[in-house]
Amino acid sequence: MKKIRRMLGAKWLVMLVWLAGVAVVWEIFAFRVEEVKRTPENVMPHIWQIVQAIFSTNTVTRDQIALQVVLTSAGQTLERAALGFLIGTVLGFVLALLMHLFRGVEKTVSPYLIIIQVIPILGMAPIVLAITGDIGVSRIVIAAILTFYPVAANTLSGFRATEREKKELMYSYAANKFQLYTKTYIPNCIPYFFTGLKISAPMAITASILVDTLQGDGGLGCMLSQAQKHAMSIYVFWLIVLFSACIGILSFTVMGWLENMACPYRRTGTHRRGGKRHGKKK
Repeated sequence: MKKIRRMLGAKWLVMLVWLAGVAVVWEIFAFRVEEVKRTPENVMPHIWQIVQAIFSTNTVTRDQIALQVVLTSAGQTLERAALGFLIGTVLGFVLALLMHLFRGVEKTVSPYLIIIQVIPILGMAPIVLAITGDIGVSRIVIAAILTFYPVAANTLSGFRATEREKKELMYSYAANKFQLYTKTYIPNCIPYFFTGLKISAPMAITASILVDTLQGDGGLGCMLSQAQKHAMSIYVFWLIVLFSACIGILSFTVMGWLENMACPYRRTGTHRRGGKRHGKKK
């Protein structure tokens, strides 16, 4: 019974069940499309048709197959998203540090941060493009903006969540402000910082794809629009949708791995607590 419970509680099994459920629902709708006599590949193809398109050797452009089109476009989109993500991460952390150090900075900057978050991405893109005058730079800036706020807000929450006992202990050792931040505040905010990264990483990728659909000049969003307008095989559209979902999930997972590497003490503490509970049951 214990082995069965462990298997049922395994993450890989839960994920497998969810994927199977999504596949079943997808196929039900795909068959429904066929019943109403609409062209399935133009509306909702079967999963096996999408998989077949991945390995197909038929060209969808002059010299590229569907998979090559997707991977080439993904390289452009991910490069801009990654650069914007890195810039937004650094600026967000620095701003959170300044807001915690100086209350005046927080009071001055907070209203503008809220305004930026209220503006929709599709409305922000033309504004940023008009200011920068460059399509590539505008996409990097938008990815940085969307990364900036979650990182800053969560990191600031981490600074404020530092226990009073830790601060009083540092003061009792006559620690200066630099030591207080490097030994207490910053280590305490790391989990909060990674929470912001988990939120902003998929958002940066999604924003880059959405802006690509508006401004052209290559990228997943640009190919998405062309495929939807039947400028090339409609299967390119579905491959991009599938690939975008995968890289969004992967970006979240990578941030989780980095968090485990940066905060090994959290995993150790969890295992120790679990071991104590297990010992009590015995």
